[in-house]
Amino acid sequence: MAFLFKSEAARGAIWARAFAEKAPDIAFRQWPDIGDPQEVRYLTAWIPPDDLTATFPNLELIFSVGAGIDQFDLSKIPTDLPVLRMVEPGLIACMVDYVLLGVLALHRDLPAYVAQQRRGEWQPHPVLPASRRRVGLLGLGTLGRSVAERLRLHGFIVSGWSRSPRQLPGIACHAGAAELPAFLAQTDILVCLLPLTKETHGILDRDLFAKLPRGATLLNAGRGGHLVAADLIAALDEDRLGAAILDVTDPEPLSPDHPLWRHPKILITPHVASTTQAETSVEVVLDNLRRHRQGLPLIGLVDRQKGY
Repeated sequence: MAFLFKSEAARGAIWARAFAEKAPDIAFRQWPDIGDPQEVRYLTAWIPPDDLTATFPNLELIFSVGAGIDQFDLSKIPTDLPVLRMVEPGLIACMVDYVLLGVLALHRDLPAYVAQQRRGEWQPHPVLPASRRRVGLLGLGTLGRSVAERLRLHGFIVSGWSRSPRQLPGIACHAGAAELPAFLAQTDILVCLLPLTKETHGILDRDLFAKLPRGATLLNAGRGGHLVAADLIAALDEDRLGAAILDVTDPEPLSPDHPLWRHPKILITPHVASTTQAETSVEVVLDNLRRHRQGLPLIGLVDRQKGY
């Protein structure tokens, strides 16, 4: 029985030590050293190898090293093969930190001050207390719920929108397409943490921006495919939106001449909002392997119908 790891070598070394100590009965292999492919029962990857089932006929579980699985081509993975996304505390904590950083930057007009510094311009802006700033979260999954609670504790007025109904203490929750306009209308800072699916691809577009209060700002830490870049640039140029922080783009990386780089109202970070932490993520995987052996529910199991 073998576990195959297909990701960064440094992370793999940490996982190898954990498997040797806590699961010595499972042979740990690191890509491209796959050994006998018929022995591979479990696979972790960012992008699975081609001819997955033909190469590994006895595969029982496949794990994504990240919180999302939109980089997987599920059509090439048999429907009876469980796919698991990463749900681990280190990843969640990183995302909470990043969104708080981004929301505070937008709340205190940091993009405007960065642009002013480049122009050599000294111009203070009015300071609004957090208790009067409305932050709306698109996506109330594991990450969204943790982010919502942290923003609420900081004093922001927090609301959220999700595909299916949620109930969170102190958070105004909205669900479904019918409730999206009302959610947007009361959002000053919009944070996107949605999974990327057919339904959410391009959701951050001109129509959505028009439903936000004029001057609202955007933080996208979901996926680059959520955003229609040309619509964002138009909304910023027309002062429909005040500023944007993008941790994800489409494509990644952007070409050097892409207009998003040069827009004075946009700050870009290179997809660093949250990364799985090797020490905690391997514990989550080992726990799921134990659950799998005991026939217990798996953590992070992907719903093929929903796409996440």
